[in-house]
Amino acid sequence: MSRRNLRAGLRRRRAAPIARYDRLPPDLRRWLQQAALPWSVARVERLWARALRDCGGDAGRALERLDRAQARALRRDAAATWGAGYPAPH
Repeated sequence: MSRRNLRAGLRRRRAAPIARYDRLPPDLRRWLQQAALPWSVARVERLWARALRDCGGDAGRALERLDRAQARALRRDAAATWGAGYPAPH
């Protein structure tokens, strides 16, 4: 193996993604399992920490904040994918 490859400018991952997922709190893992979007563990960790801090450590309220964040992301993605009028009223 060439030593040149060991000096690549790429960042190294600190932990395997599945190991980071396994360390998430059980409530957050359950939320992530049922999420409508493919959240990254790093992103959901940041959102969770901020939500817990803002909600005084209340996990239930923090999960509600994650639900609202996901709803906003879904609305944004729908508008970008199908246009601002989606879904059209019947």
